Amino acid sequence: MDIGNQILIYACIGAGAISDKKHLAQYGKLPGIRMAAICDISRPAAERMAEKYAIARVYTDYRAMLAEVKPDIVSICTANHLHRQMAIDALESGAHVHLEKPVALNAAEAAEIVAARNASGKQLMVGLNNRFSPETAYMMQCIGNGFFGDIYHAKCGWKRRNGIPGKGVWFTDREKSGGGPLIDLGVHYLDLVLYFMGFPEITRVSGATYCKFADQDHRLRPGYKNLGAGLFNVEDMTVGTLYTRDRATVQFEFSWASNIEKETKYYEILGTKGGAFWRDGDLRLFTEIAKTGLTLSPDLSLMPPVPGECAHFVHCVRTGSPVVAPAEQGLALMRIIDGLYQSAAQDCDVRLQAL
Repeated sequence: MDIGNQILIYACIGAGAISDKKHLAQYGKLPGIRMAAICDISRPAAERMAEKYAIARVYTDYRAMLAEVKPDIVSICTANHLHRQMAIDALESGAHVHLEKPVALNAAEAAEIVAARNASGKQLMVGLNNRFSPETAYMMQCIGNGFFGDIYHAKCGWKRRNGIPGKGVWFTDREKSGGGPLIDLGVHYLDLVLYFMGFPEITRVSGATYCKFADQDHRLRPGYKNLGAGLFNVEDMTVGTLYTRDRATVQFEFSWASNIEKETKYYEILGTKGGAFWRDGDLRLFTEIAKTGLTLSPDLSLMPPVPGECAHFVHCVRTGSPVVAPAEQGLALMRIIDGLYQSAAQDCDVRLQAL
């Protein structure tokens, strides 16, 4: 259904950093969006965001907010263990849902969210923000033009030197987070390289996890604290390999703390006609002309503007267009992550069942 220029009522569940830096900051600048309500179990936190973004109403009970405000769009920016029920409730209330990554704690919960989305007839997009960068837009143009040929291997990583996101917090409690850097950081770059590869079916995974720095407070991410009593029962590093049905492979490494020079994010794409390497914002392409290798440095400042994540979701809500990061691919990621944690726990490869 095309709802054109109709004013859309917006509400946000969660008043933490991700809602502040992304969701509220972006939705608050879009035309045709009424910033109607924000909810957080900490009323002072919600009130701070309400004042900053001129949001009309503050709640501590998200169900009351959904019932009273009846938003058209809801962002869910909470701890991972809360995603499933909040997403289902928001969809059943008649809202379109912008759900932060990871979509849920595990694949079983993600499947429930997909089912609720299907039953509701509403849009649900997973907050995989790397799909909306200029580098990603350019890579997808190159892929569409056949620059890479057959992509048969990819590598990716996000490694921090000192980057544990606190102690005694939900990030380090498996029951609330689902895991450590694999589900926290890895979901971004596994998603991105699989996106470049056309999101192929993964049939087998092999993973290993480590926890080496849990007792070292100086390994905490700047600005994060040791809150004292609390669990640290997740990994601080994960490495592994994915295998596709067509025998392509993906290797990865993700860590909150490592003895490295500095924090780094990267991906590498290998194809039969060309390749790419991106690290910390710098993209290089590789190919051959006349049997001679070329290294290309695209000037992305000359690209047309790339729509932001929230603007894209509003467009999809208004027009009924498919979202760039659908719930089904969030579910596929959770199947992979579940399999990797199983592989690490059992010290063996794990075969994934077909969806």
